[in-house]
Amino acid sequence: MEEELLSLMKDMAREAGRIALGLIDDSDPTFKSDQSVLTKADMQISRHIRDKLKDLLSTPEHILIDEEDAASGKHFDQAALDKVPYVWVVDPIDGTRSFSNRMPLFGISLGVLKELKPWLGVVYFPLLNELFFSNGTDAYFVEGAFSDKEKATVIKPLDQTITQQAAFLSSDAFFKEFDWDFDFCQITMPSCAVIDLCWPAIGRGCGGFFKANLWDFAGSWPIFQAAGLQLRSLATGKPLERVDTSLFIGAGIKTWKLKEHYVLSSKRNFPLLKAKIRPRAK
Repeated sequence: MEEELLSLMKDMAREAGRIALGLIDDSDPTFKSDQSVLTKADMQISRHIRDKLKDLLSTPEHILIDEEDAASGKHFDQAALDKVPYVWVVDPIDGTRSFSNRMPLFGISLGVLKELKPWLGVVYFPLLNELFFSNGTDAYFVEGAFSDKEKATVIKPLDQTITQQAAFLSSDAFFKEFDWDFDFCQITMPSCAVIDLCWPAIGRGCGGFFKANLWDFAGSWPIFQAAGLQLRSLATGKPLERVDTSLFIGAGIKTWKLKEHYVLSSKRNFPLLKAKIRPRAK
């Protein structure tokens, strides 16, 4: 079953990339009520994925949480979620602001949770020709994705030593609430959640700061776990291991947004990074 679903996910990601690149010069960006960017490509990719999953979604064993589905909040019910074996979580284009400005730092993210835990994941960066995926057991980084020059590398556990040259990945929202010790290491802001989460899994950064939505991390979740990294609560250090509605806001357009700030890191590096994140004086 894993191979069949993963093959479907890769096919959907490849076609989604084709759609995105076909519309990158005609993205027709608008703004949603939360001021995030929405493009024609987001909606077309969402429709494509829904069409490909319609047979699975017609059964009670599969549901879909899609960023571009205004009704995704209907699944915000822990008792009901606990009864669903497979939850598909899709972000048609993560990093839409970059995409709408024809920048290469955007990705297509598809994840399947099994019993609400990370299982299968595919994250595709069309303009970088890079693919990350997890088959439920191992995770891989693929250069030259979907070409005859594909090169796949197994993602193995890593535990970087942090130096001043190292990069800690974050969004620009970080500095609204926190200050950072730049003598410790640098902050890089790709403005794309799947980059913040996938790149540290292959050593492109020592970790990341994260507070976003379920669809922003579901596809990357099994991938960074394969590298020995976890999203840990900034406040408690507790790792995020399973979808629990109590961890999310659960209201209106922010239904699937995490309540807490998290740090993506190895277990050893978490206290080192936490010590450098300083709340801003009010």
